[in-house]
Amino acid sequence: MKLTRLLTNKLTSFWFLSLAAVALLFLLTAFISFLQLTSEFQQQKVTELETMLVHHFESGESSTPLDSWLPSVLSAYKVTSLVLKDGENTLYEHHAKEDGSGFVYYESQLNHGSNLSLSMKLPQPFKMYSFSWLPLIVFLTGVGFIVLFVRSGYLWLSTQLQGIEDLAARSKLILNNDYEQALAEKGHGKPRMINRALTHMLLELDDAQKQRARFDQFIRSNTFLDPETGIGNRLFLKNRLDALSNDRGMMAPGVLFLLEMEDLDLLLQEIGEELIDEILLQTISDINQILDSQANSIFSRRSYNQFAIVVPQISLKDVEKLAAKLLKVCLNHQLPDGISSDDFYHIGAAYFKVGEAKEQLIEEAERALRAAQFQGSSGWFMYDKGAVDEELAKGSVRWRSFLEYALVNRRLVVFSQPVVDSDMETHHLEISSRIRDNQENLIRATLYIPMAIKCGLTPQFERQVIETVLFDLLGDRNDTKTKYSVNLSLDTLMSRAFIRWLKTTLLEYRHLTPRLIFEINEDIVVHNREQLASRLDMIRKMGASLCVDRVGQEVVSTQYIKECHFDLIKLHRSIVRQIHLRQENQLFVRSLIGGLYRTEVQVFAEGVESFEEWHTLKILGVSAGQGSIFSDPIEEV
Repeated sequence: MKLTRLLTNKLTSFWFLSLAAVALLFLLTAFISFLQLTSEFQQQKVTELETMLVHHFESGESSTPLDSWLPSVLSAYKVTSLVLKDGENTLYEHHAKEDGSGFVYYESQLNHGSNLSLSMKLPQPFKMYSFSWLPLIVFLTGVGFIVLFVRSGYLWLSTQLQGIEDLAARSKLILNNDYEQALAEKGHGKPRMINRALTHMLLELDDAQKQRARFDQFIRSNTFLDPETGIGNRLFLKNRLDALSNDRGMMAPGVLFLLEMEDLDLLLQEIGEELIDEILLQTISDINQILDSQANSIFSRRSYNQFAIVVPQISLKDVEKLAAKLLKVCLNHQLPDGISSDDFYHIGAAYFKVGEAKEQLIEEAERALRAAQFQGSSGWFMYDKGAVDEELAKGSVRWRSFLEYALVNRRLVVFSQPVVDSDMETHHLEISSRIRDNQENLIRATLYIPMAIKCGLTPQFERQVIETVLFDLLGDRNDTKTKYSVNLSLDTLMSRAFIRWLKTTLLEYRHLTPRLIFEINEDIVVHNREQLASRLDMIRKMGASLCVDRVGQEVVSTQYIKECHFDLIKLHRSIVRQIHLRQENQLFVRSLIGGLYRTEVQVFAEGVESFEEWHTLKILGVSAGQGSIFSDPIEEV
């Protein structure tokens, strides 16, 4: 860009100076010609005067005194001084009043056979002529036209060369991989054929990138989605359950429902595939509407007539209500004539709490499903294990009081977990939080955050987290390089008061902003892209980095990563878990990284728990990892 600007500036300057030089040369030539002509004209007058004097002495008119006719001639010729001698005798002498300075002297011998000599002093030739208004106006008009022509030519050439500048600007954007901006700024690039060719190529590239994103989604759909219903398949369920658990068992309380439609395969032979598809799609649609209010819920198909529903962070009391809702929407379906819904839908439920084994959970849900089928009529069943999470069982009023108390008394405790690159250097620290109660016990985020969402207090908690990072961690003068990432929820990003506070705070601490990374859940970005676009753009323009986490949790197109200009992405732990044994997960990572080729987006991994997983991720091209293999979350003092 600088080179093309320098070249065009030099070219326009050279052209301008060339025209100016031509104009000046023209004026100089005209001036020299004027001097030459006036000098020749004066010389001609001197010659005429000499001829007249020679004729006076040779024609016998010498008796006529020179005073009678010569003064008028000298005045007409503007002779300032004249001395005519015959040898040493002065025959005639004339002296006029001298005005100004600068004179021309002439001396000549009038006749080679006599002693007559003539000496004259005249003004400079160009001083003998004065311009009238008309020639002066004509001269100035000509100069004005020359200046106007040169100026117009310079502007015209600058305009023509601006097209090259536009082409250079678009080319620089392309080299910087900013294809969207290059496509948006079509400009008036010239030659126009090149400009149109660039636009055509950028459109083709944009379409190819979208095709790549659609291809990635197609790969993931065929790997993790059921082709008939569009919900997750058995492999999807396994990955998500793996993500909710670790070596010590389940990481959060919740429930697993198994919904089975009795003898659906036999019914297919009786009523046909079309009616069966209508029943399935209607059931799935109604269940999805119920699950919309359950954060991070999982809905998948285990077999032809069996579906699995996983809802984390739910109390036992809410499980009973949710099971009743699921059964109610199923029983409300209109089944074909001759088929009764009284013994068609059966639901088995298994409630789990932190630390329970995943395999045990599935076995218990299957036993509960068999028990529901043994009851005969459509219904649901869950074994009473006393697996009630006492903390989740607290009432909403008690939770609100506790959370408000924690906010006022700043009982929030932040933890940091390092994100380590392939060189085992810390790229940044991800911040998580817990609450310390009056007994000095720490309440985990998986427990209090769902309650904070229900109470509408999420923006206040996340604001305290950001304040702690800015004032206590980034304010440490002994550490000026470490970056910190903070998670933002949908409620927080949609809060106008929080966005105003965040903008003001980032402006006030703009010297610390480059060390901040804000993480947003992929599910939030995908389903609220238009509403969040301006807010994410504001954060990015303030200098902070943007990260989308839990990538791969849902089967969606990854085109949003480029459209929202994310700097980092973090793979969901369901993709990372045992990736060295799962070819389908490796295929997804390869496809994702390939689609981000020639961009500056870095791919990180969450939930890395073994050396085999980390080694496979590095081979696939993942830049950094986060998990227990590196370090557990550490409390920041």
